[in-house]
Amino acid sequence: MQGDVLLQARSILQRVWGYDQFRGIQEEIVRTVAQGQHALVLMPTGGGKSLCYQLPSLLRPGVGIVISPLIALMKDQVDTLRQLGVQAAYLNSTLSPSASRAVEQALQRGQLDLLYIAPERLLLPRTLELLHSAEIALFAVDEAHCVSQWGHDFRPEYQQLHVLEKQFPQVPRLALTATADERTRADIRQVLSLQGAPEFLSSFDRPNITYRVATKERPRQQLLDFIQSEHPGDAGVVYCLSRRSVEETALWLQEQGLEVVAYHAGLSQAERSLAQERFLNEEGIIVVATVAFGMGIDKPNVRFVAHLDLPKSLEGYYQETGRAGRDGLPSTAWMVYGLQDVVNVRRMLQESDAPEEVKRVEASKLTALLTYCETAQCRRQILLGYFGETYTGPCGNCDVCLNPPTVRDMTREAQMALSAAVRTGNRYGAAYLIDILLGKENDKNSWHRTLPTYGIGKEHDAKVWGSVIRQLVSLGYLTAGPFQGLMTTPQAKMLLTGAQRLLLREDTLQPRTSKRTREKVQATRAVVAAEDKPLFEALRNWRAERAAGLKVPPYVIFSDATLKAIAELRPDSLQGLGKVSGIGERRLADYGEEVLRIVGSGTHEGPSRPRGTVQAHELGLGPARAVLPEPRHLQAQSGPNEPSPESLQSSVERSAYPVEVPTPARMDHVQADGVVVSGGAEEAPPEGVVSVALGDLRRALARETGHAAYMVFPNATLTALAARLPRTMSALEGIPGLGPRRIEQYGERILEAITTALGTSTPIQKAASEERRPSATVEVQDLPGLLERIARDLRSGRVQVTPFLPERVLQELSAADAEFSGWHVQEQEGVITLVLRVRQQE
Repeated sequence: MQGDVLLQARSILQRVWGYDQFRGIQEEIVRTVAQGQHALVLMPTGGGKSLCYQLPSLLRPGVGIVISPLIALMKDQVDTLRQLGVQAAYLNSTLSPSASRAVEQALQRGQLDLLYIAPERLLLPRTLELLHSAEIALFAVDEAHCVSQWGHDFRPEYQQLHVLEKQFPQVPRLALTATADERTRADIRQVLSLQGAPEFLSSFDRPNITYRVATKERPRQQLLDFIQSEHPGDAGVVYCLSRRSVEETALWLQEQGLEVVAYHAGLSQAERSLAQERFLNEEGIIVVATVAFGMGIDKPNVRFVAHLDLPKSLEGYYQETGRAGRDGLPSTAWMVYGLQDVVNVRRMLQESDAPEEVKRVEASKLTALLTYCETAQCRRQILLGYFGETYTGPCGNCDVCLNPPTVRDMTREAQMALSAAVRTGNRYGAAYLIDILLGKENDKNSWHRTLPTYGIGKEHDAKVWGSVIRQLVSLGYLTAGPFQGLMTTPQAKMLLTGAQRLLLREDTLQPRTSKRTREKVQATRAVVAAEDKPLFEALRNWRAERAAGLKVPPYVIFSDATLKAIAELRPDSLQGLGKVSGIGERRLADYGEEVLRIVGSGTHEGPSRPRGTVQAHELGLGPARAVLPEPRHLQAQSGPNEPSPESLQSSVERSAYPVEVPTPARMDHVQADGVVVSGGAEEAPPEGVVSVALGDLRRALARETGHAAYMVFPNATLTALAARLPRTMSALEGIPGLGPRRIEQYGERILEAITTALGTSTPIQKAASEERRPSATVEVQDLPGLLERIARDLRSGRVQVTPFLPERVLQELSAADAEFSGWHVQEQEGVITLVLRVRQQE
């Protein structure tokens, strides 16, 4: 029986996923679950957890039920599975009632292989009753660490999942997580009744990730140098602690010419969705975010994850950095931190209202994180050791191994710093203590100039003393005290009495790298060899075009790793292409001939288009609604196995420019689960439309004024404006965050944005009502350059698509000695065209 199961599993693995063999312990997990046993799986991010429940769901009779807390991850995995020919769907709050009913009917008819469902939805009595009416292959609880209040992503709903054992005792349960210490594992076993289930613990090592930690000097400039020297043009995630820091950092990076979007919980849903869609669907986008972003993001070609502030714990750090390099190609986890970061996190922990037991646990987690940051030992050894894994190092792929730091006995310096804190009353901050040690006079320290420690540390500069104090705080000898100061801990007594020696590392500020050095580093870290780069880029361009047509992220078609393998192997037949890792039967049938043509010619020519025509994705545009491929079991019997929707194209005739184009009055659209629903177009609620327009206006004003977006007007003001919908200047008075000065500066623009968003006076509506009179179109010589410039601005985020943009176009056309004479919008066979008519001035 065991041999038969593994034989079938390997056959499905090759046929569906295109892999010849399992990775690590995947095979043993698949065998265990396929034979009806429970299991607890701990596997690193990017280690292949999803295959451990997807493949057994295809082996066992019935449908696999996947419990996931993340809507984004559900959609991403369902999109990918459908591309592989697997019948998958999901049930969550994004679906309309009719779409939900269609999925439920498919489940009852046995037409689904996998169904993703949120824990809140699963716990509803109606959902449990529905599941009892279907044959269930297994229950997979993803992100299982969420059951534990000791975990870093605790979700109360997860603790109610004990209902699975009570109502479906015979169905195998599989719990999966990437990070869980012993306490969290015990909670998972108790809640999900897995006490006797085997535990599968994969190595937490991600050998393709280079770990780097540096002291914070000029964090944004350090980040820019890192990106430009090692990851130009790559996709990445930058984590910041606060929303304000996110917006300011994103704006600054945009001003440096990088393609950047911001993401945090304070943005509107529309703004967050747009940022996430750009990150998933476009190449080389960097997202600057709080930790509200990332969990469930399955983009495999994220080449770096950067932290500008300390994360909350080593578990959180591992989970966040694990979003880099999921395709197995070289990637970087980069972080900078400073003394103030350490003091702040210790203070927040001390001032927390949490029970003392929770504070002790969190303090131990923080100590582990700071040990990792300050270590002079191989970082990979420290990181894996935290999760109970012994790594025989050094790894040779972290900054400590590549550039070993200098470690010195600095017991005497530590005693000086601790003595300065004690003698000044344990109430002053690091800057004050450094002035005392250096003997610097200022207006505040006159009371302490007679102390024995005043001026005792002149042999070192302020940077050395800052490093000493930071490490003393990190190691627990100093802690956050009252009055925003530092105070010694009982642990410091051993140092002060000379009973203990202390080794500290010397900080070194990395100089900015020269252009030649950056090019050398880029060459050594290149994902693709120089001779294969042209073919790889041609394949990426083809993939982007294909993905745009199917309305899915590019990596759903093929991963970068698969494209890299094709570019290196250059197969010349379908048989040879089918041997490339990651190409199963469905992908070979769907894309094989197209890929071979590109390999044969070495180039990819997109579809021909008229001069002056710009693709929608080049301008940052997309269709009003995403149209996803239908599941095979929900298609009409006479229809094809795969729909081929038209790729949205924005054609610009002679001189044209993108503006917001109204959707048709009636359309057939496809809900997020892939079920076709026919009917009138749903109108977004006014406050939602206005919120998006005001967000666009705020970004435009931020660029014009040079201020951060929140300084133009905060999110609370945006929300209040969207709720009240003021239409006059007097109606703006009294709205939170809009004082007389802001009303004077931005009032008219705000009212114009609201009016336009509500559709009472949009340029397109005016154009539609005008009598279209014939007008000879003429060539504007600078138009191609204008279009290219606009496309670059939109891609970089420096310009947003709003109804205000025609003003800029008219200015550009006026400069080209052309007279604007009107525009109109037309749609034919799925192509939306905006025609802008101009006349050359006599």
